[in-house]
Amino acid sequence: MVRIIVYAGLSIPFDEAKEILDSTDNVEVIYERPIQRGDLGQALKKHPDIIAIIDGVFHQNSAVGHKEILNAMKNGSKVYGASSMGALRASELDTLGMVGAGYVYTQYATGEVDSDDDVAVMLDSETLEPLSVPLINMKYVFTNAVSEGIITDDEKEELLKISKKTYYPQRNYAKTLSESDLDGNKKTELIDFIRTSPDIKKEDAKGLLEIIKKEIS
Repeated sequence: MVRIIVYAGLSIPFDEAKEILDSTDNVEVIYERPIQRGDLGQALKKHPDIIAIIDGVFHQNSAVGHKEILNAMKNGSKVYGASSMGALRASELDTLGMVGAGYVYTQYATGEVDSDDDVAVMLDSETLEPLSVPLINMKYVFTNAVSEGIITDDEKEELLKISKKTYYPQRNYAKTLSESDLDGNKKTELIDFIRTSPDIKKEDAKGLLEIIKKEIS
């Protein structure tokens, strides 16, 4: 029996995650809420073969520590990370055995971003529904908007500057666009583009679950 523990619920809802990776006769998949410090110690009592860290707390409680992850790997668990806290920790521990995957991980690993503020969001503590937009998603969308000729590089930098100075619980597209110098037509075109753009943190989460599914198949 392969036992997998996945910390998620914010970047990807549990029901969507289970559509990709769920328990079978030979695999037990345990989904947990975003990881915080101390959780891995309890998780190791279940002797997981694989631990996937997608979401984790940053500011509400103490974040999962590097030593906790290293200890999990030392005890035989393979640890993956993507999307949010998992991507950040994987970029810091990939040379020591943690496996990172996806766009957000690559952004951290290459030094394009270096702060937990880039993936931080305000959330409903009960439902885990995100109540703000992570900066990393905005960067992804605005970069693609430049590629599509919707905005210029200078306009992208203005939008990101506004987003970065906004405290993460209040960060969203409406606030960013309202404070920008973009004209009305360009704002409308960009809003339409935003609405059809993928949620990159969710896409990374899906990708990681697919990787794990393939590994155990």
